[in-house]
Amino acid sequence: METLLEVKNLETRFKVRSGYVYAVNGVSFSLGKAEMLGVVGESGCGKSVTMMSLIKLLPPAAQITNGSVKLDGVELTKLSKKDLNAVRGSKVGMIFQDPMTSLNPFLKIGLQLSEGLVYHKGMSMADALKRSAAYLDMVGISNSAHRLNEYPHQLSGGMRQRVMIAMALLSEPGLVIADEPTTALDVTIQAQIVELVKELRKELNTSIIWITHDLSLLAGMVDRIMVMYGGAIVEEAVRGEIYKDPRHPYTIGLLNSIPRLSADTGKRLSTIGGAPPNLFMKPTGCPFAPRCRFRMDRCEKELPVLETVPGAAPDSGHRIACWADVRDNK
Repeated sequence: METLLEVKNLETRFKVRSGYVYAVNGVSFSLGKAEMLGVVGESGCGKSVTMMSLIKLLPPAAQITNGSVKLDGVELTKLSKKDLNAVRGSKVGMIFQDPMTSLNPFLKIGLQLSEGLVYHKGMSMADALKRSAAYLDMVGISNSAHRLNEYPHQLSGGMRQRVMIAMALLSEPGLVIADEPTTALDVTIQAQIVELVKELRKELNTSIIWITHDLSLLAGMVDRIMVMYGGAIVEEAVRGEIYKDPRHPYTIGLLNSIPRLSADTGKRLSTIGGAPPNLFMKPTGCPFAPRCRFRMDRCEKELPVLETVPGAAPDSGHRIACWADVRDNK
């Protein structure tokens, strides 16, 4: 598979009054063209900040202190603000978590959709509006010409999210980052949005990074899954391998906490004890060690490296950052 995105040793921190918050700590991964990658983990594990760092879509307090991000061979970390603005929207599209706060409440839908085409593609407003209407049709919004003249508050939550998807795809970017785009939606609409994204990915041949805290959502959706904890990748593999043979204690904990129809109704759901790591200190040992039932003395002192699982199938891409052998104790 031809590589679209190559990330190496990415580190991002936030300057605060008491020091720094080490949000992303040495993340390395790649993404192939037309591949769909799922990024999963608890809130605060660094998944959103990692992906926002790719195009420097970060607040002023954030600093990218190390690493390389190459998109189609172009180093994004070295680009000027002007050049980055040309990449955002045209080569990398974003679908945000809450469309109501991402869409401008004072501007009509048509203007918000078309302005990216005018800026990136040099299209006239008339042509941009025509194309915007076509993309609204593509994402399942009927009477699109009328919708272009409406404001965000006049649309339902599901329709607003469809508008965000259309906006992310309008300029035909090679990569779309979807940051928990179904979290604010009910289950029925969530399923519709997931199916829509899967269909559009096939139709447009777009690479997608889907960020979520829900491992069950990714089961029939992505090609590969990347599990993050404490600002680092702790496990990575093709989708089937993660569910069939998870090797990191944190991944196992996430899978065990998913409700199942076949489960005993009188039994409590499994939980991961403890609290997320203190990111005011850069981890020197395994960030999951305080919550891990498999921890050893070594885990407290040494930071495990993401390495290929011994005996893993060559095409699984299975890597973990753990020294414990959990196979007989899942």
